[in-house]
Amino acid sequence: MRFFRIIGRSIKASLKSIFRNFSLSMASITCTIITLILVSIGILLSYNVNHITKEIENELTIVILLEKNVTTEEIQATEKSLKDIANVDTIKYNSKEEIKNNLAKESETYAKIIESWEEGENPLQDSFVLTVKNVKEINETATTIKNMDHVAVVKYGESMVNELIKIFDMVKNITLVLVAALILVTAFLISNTIKITIFSRRNEIEIMRLVGTSNFVIKLPFLIEGFFIGIMGAIIPVLITIFGYDYAYNHLSTVGLNNLLNVISLVKPTEIVYYVILILFGIGALVGMFGSVRAVKKHLTI
Repeated sequence: MRFFRIIGRSIKASLKSIFRNFSLSMASITCTIITLILVSIGILLSYNVNHITKEIENELTIVILLEKNVTTEEIQATEKSLKDIANVDTIKYNSKEEIKNNLAKESETYAKIIESWEEGENPLQDSFVLTVKNVKEINETATTIKNMDHVAVVKYGESMVNELIKIFDMVKNITLVLVAALILVTAFLISNTIKITIFSRRNEIEIMRLVGTSNFVIKLPFLIEGFFIGIMGAIIPVLITIFGYDYAYNHLSTVGLNNLLNVISLVKPTEIVYYVILILFGIGALVGMFGSVRAVKKHLTI
């Protein structure tokens, strides 16, 4: 019972202190809000970038056109060489006859053009369609294939892939730097808030020391105060995450950007939002406690 009374008094004292130093507490809470909003954006971006990258890996293909008039043995040798490449995931062979028949079925225009060919004529080329295990290594894989015998052309939309990878990496790196910097600033502000609280209660703390109050009882209200500041700072980012991401997901789906290039799609809100909420509350509480511990160690030597 005594423990619960101590906890109750500490919670009451910490809340009283937050409102007593309201302007400084609000500064700490505001900084926490900004930090956690960026943390939320960073997590959502990172998660979606990884999701999109995996979808690109699954959907992106390398198309290989073989030299004209290759023999069956040469095709088989090329296929074996392709299978030996570490980054190659799946391989599909399309003969020029299969390509001709598929074109004729897909379009009347193509069918008429093919009908105009002389009997036995087929200017198309045998081809392989590959998928890769790691899209970031697709350039090296394509270069290896280009240098192989009997390969005439290798196409995989290299410019699009390179630009997407650069953009994704840049966004993640910038977000991580901003989040790390703001976490440090937030911890510093919370530490200063607790430091001023300690200074304003110095006489009360001295009396508590003289009557033999334990170190734990004296320090606990300040630790709880930092915890509360962190939790309060997490509430608005959590609400923004819940409603903002749901709006963004539905809006992008409505305007048709959610299936850009038929491979890019956002992660469903139910698969990520609750996970992010837990992280935000956890980071808010940890940053608040860290700021409190820093202030208590430095300015409350007992």
